[in-house]
Amino acid sequence: MLLLATDSSGRSGSIALARGDANGSCEVIEVVPLAGGTFSAQLVPQIAALLAKHGFGKHDVGAFAVASGPGSFTGLRIGLAAIKALAEILEKPIAAVSLLEAVAVGAKVQGRVLALLDAGRGDVYCGEYEVSGESARVRAERLVKLEDLFAEPQRGQMQGSETRNAPTGETILATSDHRLAEAARTAGLSVSLVEAIDAGTLAHIGWRKIQASETVSPEQLEANYIRRTDAEIMAKVSC
Repeated sequence: MLLLATDSSGRSGSIALARGDANGSCEVIEVVPLAGGTFSAQLVPQIAALLAKHGFGKHDVGAFAVASGPGSFTGLRIGLAAIKALAEILEKPIAAVSLLEAVAVGAKVQGRVLALLDAGRGDVYCGEYEVSGESARVRAERLVKLEDLFAEPQRGQMQGSETRNAPTGETILATSDHRLAEAARTAGLSVSLVEAIDAGTLAHIGWRKIQASETVSPEQLEANYIRRTDAEIMAKVSC
């Protein structure tokens, strides 16, 4: 089956074309980068160009994988809207993949994993996952201040009684951000530095979700911002 994956969650993004088989294997055919700031102008033309380059058309796509967040509000909206439209027209399933989930799986360890991503504004996205094989089950996702992330109470939560089911007896930290990895090491914590997440990574995870029937319809596809929008924050303040 031909799989199209997209990531428009950050300052830059990517799209990937992959081929999955019934044995669970997913071969990435090509990953194409997208320059940030112009996703709305690039995304659909780049998808069409990537398909045409490899001799395919949109009707050859059997399923979609898309980064559902967390990340840029505008970027995510553009990416999700494009995939919603294509999936609805073609009547194909969508695998929504959290970037934090991708980081947790990318650590290549079993048990409890705390995935970390830079959220900007001095914040960090944190996702607590239970990893089994090449799948990750979310336990919680939240936004944490960078200055509080490795404070003693937080470290206790990472390594305390709630993590005793992990094989090593502690939660493994994982991130694709070098700055966060260095901060964790400075705090005396072990951390797994994973490769940068792109649409090719999402294709692999998305294919496993598709085989497990963990898909959504276009109307069910939603962004996982974790951080509230400025409008939501101001609305709460004004109340």
